Amino acid sequence: MTAVITRATVADRVRAGALLAGALLQVVAGGLGGSGAFGLSVGVVARENTTVVMPVPAAFSIWGLVYAGLLVLAVRQVLPGQPERAVHRATGWWLVASTLLNAGWILAFSARAVVLAQVIIVALLVVLAAALAQLTRLPAAGAGDRLMLHGPVALYAGWVSVATVVGAATTGTFLGAPGDLTVLGALVLLVTGAIASAVVAFTAGAVPYAASVVWALGAIVAMAPPLAVTVAAVVALLAVVAVAARRVLTAPPGRRVPAAFG
Repeated sequence: MTAVITRATVADRVRAGALLAGALLQVVAGGLGGSGAFGLSVGVVARENTTVVMPVPAAFSIWGLVYAGLLVLAVRQVLPGQPERAVHRATGWWLVASTLLNAGWILAFSARAVVLAQVIIVALLVVLAAALAQLTRLPAAGAGDRLMLHGPVALYAGWVSVATVVGAATTGTFLGAPGDLTVLGALVLLVTGAIASAVVAFTAGAVPYAASVVWALGAIVAMAPPLAVTVAAVVALLAVVAVAARRVLTAPPGRRVPAAFG
């Protein structure tokens, strides 16, 4: 049987270029949003609308790793032999959308358009979930995919999963709801932990996804919220860790790395 050779099309190259441009754009937007060069800094707006599920400010440093991972992914997928791959065709435009939505979220939040920012971050979570679903359907083809495709997307999706919940609480406070709804905050974190555990159990990038969720939940605990919220965050965190560990440890020895990254 003759092997079918797939060549990059113009559409492939346009998509690859768009993702690289988008990855650079979100780095620039992140710098503007973090410094306050455009409106207020993201941190200032968040502190104006504090809630019981707010992470410690240091937690947001994970954005640097997210941006770096997406930039590496974007550079790799423009290299020869990459644009025409089925996995990039399946995920590329979803990831382009994620970079544009992320930049839009930063600009909206910095401008105190908190409700618009929440709508944008929900859309961001949706497109990242779609990209992660495609990666689950198309397993990694070696270490390059695991480290420079599945890993960055899963890490990004995990962080945004919790950030969407935190953003919802921030939006509620912005609209006039009390910021100290302890029971509601605890319940929301428990639900978040359950959903995140299910994602870790069944999708690609189990360990990177779990790592970013654990980072976010740990940062909420470090903020010393009310006891009920602390307990809920710890329970959610332990559940995610347990599911990730089980997925890796129950895989055959030669399959543990694939189980961790998909």
